[in-house]
Amino acid sequence: MYKIKTKKTMIYSAVLVFILVALDQITKLLASLFLKGRGPLKVIKGVFELQYLENDSAAFSLDPVSILHRVFHFTYFDAHPNAFLMCKMVFFIVLTIAVLTILMVLYRRIPEERHFLPMNLIAIGIFAGAIGNLIDRICHQYVIDFFYFSLIDFPVFNVADIYVTVSAIALVIFVLFFYKEKDFECLFPPRKERKNETCRKNHLK
Repeated sequence: MYKIKTKKTMIYSAVLVFILVALDQITKLLASLFLKGRGPLKVIKGVFELQYLENDSAAFSLDPVSILHRVFHFTYFDAHPNAFLMCKMVFFIVLTIAVLTILMVLYRRIPEERHFLPMNLIAIGIFAGAIGNLIDRICHQYVIDFFYFSLIDFPVFNVADIYVTVSAIALVIFVLFFYKEKDFECLFPPRKERKNETCRKNHLK
Protein backbone atom coordinates (compact mmCIF):
# COMPACT_ATOMS: atom_id res chain seq x y z
CA MET A 1 0.00 0.00 0.00
CA TYR A 2 1.47 3.32 -1.07
CA LYS A 3 1.64 6.26 1.32
CA ILE A 4 -0.78 8.99 0.24
CA LYS A 5 0.35 12.61 0.41
CA THR A 6 -0.47 14.45 3.62
CA LYS A 7 -1.66 18.04 3.87
CA LYS A 8 1.80 18.95 5.17
CA THR A 9 3.43 17.55 2.04
CA MET A 10 0.97 19.39 -0.18
CA ILE A 11 1.79 22.64 1.62
CA TYR A 12 5.52 22.09 1.13
CA SER A 13 4.89 21.37 -2.54
CA ALA A 14 2.87 24.57 -2.89
CA VAL A 15 5.69 26.57 -1.28
CA LEU A 16 8.23 25.06 -3.68
CA VAL A 17 6.00 25.90 -6.64
CA PHE A 18 5.64 29.46 -5.32
CA ILE A 19 9.42 29.86 -5.05
CA LEU A 20 9.98 28.56 -8.58
CA VAL A 21 7.26 30.81 -10.01
CA ALA A 22 8.63 33.79 -8.09
CA LEU A 23 12.10 33.16 -9.52
CA ASP A 24 10.62 33.02 -13.03
CA GLN A 25 8.68 36.25 -12.55
CA ILE A 26 11.65 38.07 -11.02
CA THR A 27 13.88 37.19 -13.98
CA LYS A 28 11.17 38.38 -16.38
CA LEU A 29 10.86 41.64 -14.48
CA LEU A 30 14.61 42.15 -14.67
CA ALA A 31 14.50 41.41 -18.40
CA SER A 32 11.79 44.06 -18.83
CA LEU A 33 13.78 46.62 -16.86
CA PHE A 34 17.23 46.10 -18.34
CA LEU A 35 16.74 44.46 -21.76
CA LYS A 36 13.54 45.89 -23.22
CA GLY A 37 14.18 48.45 -25.95
CA ARG A 38 17.88 47.65 -26.06
CA GLY A 39 20.08 45.48 -28.21
CA PRO A 40 21.08 41.94 -27.25
CA LEU A 41 23.43 41.57 -24.28
CA LYS A 42 26.15 39.18 -25.45
CA VAL A 43 27.14 36.92 -22.55
CA ILE A 44 29.31 34.60 -24.65
CA LYS A 45 29.95 36.18 -28.04
CA GLY A 46 28.56 34.08 -30.86
CA VAL A 47 27.14 31.51 -28.44
CA PHE A 48 24.74 32.88 -25.84
CA GLU A 49 23.06 36.23 -25.28
CA LEU A 50 20.20 37.90 -23.44
CA GLN A 51 17.59 39.26 -25.83
CA TYR A 52 14.20 40.67 -24.83
CA LEU A 53 11.24 39.17 -26.70
CA GLU A 54 7.48 39.44 -26.21
CA ASN A 55 6.22 36.05 -27.33
CA ASP A 56 2.50 35.70 -28.07
CA SER A 57 2.96 32.06 -29.09
CA ALA A 58 3.63 28.88 -27.13
CA ALA A 59 6.85 27.83 -25.43
CA PHE A 60 9.86 28.20 -27.74
CA SER A 61 7.59 30.10 -30.18
CA LEU A 62 5.71 26.94 -31.17
CA ASP A 63 2.16 28.06 -31.93
CA PRO A 64 -0.47 25.49 -33.01
CA VAL A 65 -3.10 28.21 -33.47
CA SER A 66 -0.95 30.04 -36.03
CA ILE A 67 -0.20 26.74 -37.76
CA LEU A 68 -3.93 26.05 -38.11
CA HIS A 69 -4.43 29.58 -39.42
CA ARG A 70 -1.78 29.08 -42.08
CA VAL A 71 -3.32 25.75 -43.09
CA PHE A 72 -6.97 26.83 -43.28
CA HIS A 73 -6.45 30.54 -44.11
CA PHE A 74 -9.03 32.21 -41.86
CA THR A 75 -9.63 35.52 -43.66
CA TYR A 76 -11.33 37.07 -40.61
CA PHE A 77 -8.10 36.86 -38.63
CA ASP A 78 -6.15 38.42 -41.50
CA ALA A 79 -8.48 41.44 -41.34
CA HIS A 80 -8.62 41.51 -37.53
CA PRO A 81 -5.13 40.77 -36.09
CA ASN A 82 -6.19 41.78 -32.58
CA ALA A 83 -8.96 39.17 -32.67
CA PHE A 84 -6.40 36.59 -33.79
CA LEU A 85 -4.12 37.52 -30.89
CA MET A 86 -7.01 37.32 -28.43
CA CYS A 87 -8.00 33.91 -29.83
CA LYS A 88 -4.49 32.63 -29.23
CA MET A 89 -4.40 33.98 -25.70
CA VAL A 90 -7.75 32.42 -24.79
CA PHE A 91 -6.65 29.11 -26.31
CA PHE A 92 -3.40 29.03 -24.34
CA ILE A 93 -5.04 30.13 -21.08
CA VAL A 94 -7.81 27.51 -21.30
CA LEU A 95 -5.32 24.82 -22.32
CA THR A 96 -2.94 25.69 -19.48
CA ILE A 97 -5.73 25.67 -16.88
CA ALA A 98 -6.91 22.28 -18.15
CA VAL A 99 -3.38 20.87 -17.98
CA LEU A 100 -2.86 22.29 -14.48
CA THR A 101 -6.13 20.75 -13.29
CA ILE A 102 -5.19 17.31 -14.60
CA LEU A 103 -1.69 17.66 -13.19
CA MET A 104 -3.06 18.54 -9.74
CA VAL A 105 -5.19 15.39 -9.72
CA LEU A 106 -2.29 13.20 -10.81
CA TYR A 107 0.13 14.85 -8.38
CA ARG A 108 -2.20 14.14 -5.48
CA ARG A 109 -2.07 10.45 -6.44
CA ILE A 110 1.72 10.19 -6.61
CA PRO A 111 2.86 8.46 -3.38
CA GLU A 112 5.27 10.05 -0.91
CA GLU A 113 7.75 7.16 -0.99
CA ARG A 114 11.35 8.02 -1.90
CA HIS A 115 10.99 5.83 -4.98
CA PHE A 116 8.52 8.37 -6.38
CA LEU A 117 10.54 11.49 -5.49
CA PRO A 118 11.65 12.07 -9.12
CA MET A 119 8.07 11.84 -10.32
CA ASN A 120 6.95 14.32 -7.67
CA LEU A 121 9.69 16.80 -8.59
CA ILE A 122 8.91 16.44 -12.29
CA ALA A 123 5.25 17.27 -11.64
CA ILE A 124 6.24 20.31 -9.56
CA GLY A 125 8.57 21.53 -12.31
CA ILE A 126 5.91 21.28 -15.02
CA PHE A 127 3.34 22.90 -12.73
CA ALA A 128 5.61 25.83 -11.87
CA GLY A 129 6.58 26.39 -15.50
CA ALA A 130 2.98 26.36 -16.67
CA ILE A 131 1.90 28.81 -13.97
CA GLY A 132 4.84 31.12 -14.71
CA ASN A 133 3.88 31.54 -18.36
CA LEU A 134 0.16 31.60 -17.54
CA ILE A 135 0.71 34.66 -15.33
CA ASP A 136 2.38 36.41 -18.27
CA ARG A 137 -0.48 35.61 -20.64
CA ILE A 138 -3.09 36.88 -18.21
CA CYS A 139 -1.19 40.04 -17.22
CA HIS A 140 0.50 40.99 -20.50
CA GLN A 141 -1.20 38.92 -23.26
CA TYR A 142 2.29 37.67 -24.12
CA VAL A 143 5.17 35.77 -22.52
CA ILE A 144 8.50 37.44 -21.80
CA ASP A 145 11.47 35.49 -23.18
CA PHE A 146 15.12 36.50 -22.97
CA PHE A 147 17.55 33.54 -23.17
CA TYR A 148 18.96 33.03 -26.67
CA PHE A 149 21.59 30.55 -27.90
CA SER A 150 22.75 32.35 -31.02
CA LEU A 151 25.27 29.61 -31.88
CA ILE A 152 22.48 27.21 -32.88
CA ASP A 153 19.80 29.88 -33.41
CA PHE A 154 17.68 28.24 -30.71
CA PRO A 155 14.28 29.88 -30.07
CA VAL A 156 14.34 32.52 -27.32
CA PHE A 157 13.05 31.11 -24.02
CA ASN A 158 12.68 31.87 -20.31
CA VAL A 159 13.04 30.26 -16.88
CA ALA A 160 9.51 28.78 -16.95
CA ASP A 161 10.33 27.09 -20.27
CA ILE A 162 13.40 25.58 -18.62
CA TYR A 163 11.26 24.12 -15.83
CA VAL A 164 8.90 22.49 -18.31
CA THR A 165 11.57 21.26 -20.72
CA VAL A 166 13.90 19.79 -18.10
CA SER A 167 10.93 18.14 -16.36
CA ALA A 168 9.63 16.70 -19.63
CA ILE A 169 13.05 15.27 -20.55
CA ALA A 170 13.43 13.83 -17.06
CA LEU A 171 9.95 12.29 -17.32
CA VAL A 172 10.84 10.49 -20.54
CA ILE A 173 14.12 9.19 -19.06
CA PHE A 174 12.52 7.93 -15.85
CA VAL A 175 9.56 6.36 -17.65
CA LEU A 176 11.86 4.50 -20.05
CA PHE A 177 14.64 3.46 -17.70
CA PHE A 178 13.51 3.69 -14.08
CA TYR A 179 9.82 3.23 -13.43
CA LYS A 180 8.01 -0.01 -14.15
CA GLU A 181 4.45 -0.51 -15.32
CA LYS A 182 3.28 -1.35 -11.81
CA ASP A 183 4.57 2.01 -10.54
CA PHE A 184 1.92 3.80 -12.58
CA GLU A 185 -0.94 1.87 -10.99
CA CYS A 186 -1.03 4.54 -8.28
CA LEU A 187 -1.85 7.12 -10.96
CA PHE A 188 -4.13 4.97 -13.09
CA PRO A 189 -5.48 2.19 -10.87
CA PRO A 190 -7.39 -0.66 -12.57
CA ARG A 191 -11.14 -0.12 -12.77
CA LYS A 192 -11.84 -2.99 -10.40
CA GLU A 193 -9.45 -1.56 -7.83
CA ARG A 194 -11.08 1.88 -8.09
CA LYS A 195 -14.48 0.32 -7.59
CA ASN A 196 -13.31 -1.56 -4.50
CA GLU A 197 -11.74 1.60 -3.10
CA THR A 198 -14.99 3.52 -3.61
CA CYS A 199 -16.96 0.78 -1.88
CA ARG A 200 -14.49 0.78 1.00
CA LYS A 201 -14.82 4.56 1.45
CA ASN A 202 -18.62 4.35 1.35
CA HIS A 203 -18.55 1.59 3.93
CA LEU A 204 -16.44 3.72 6.26
CA LYS A 205 -18.89 6.66 6.10
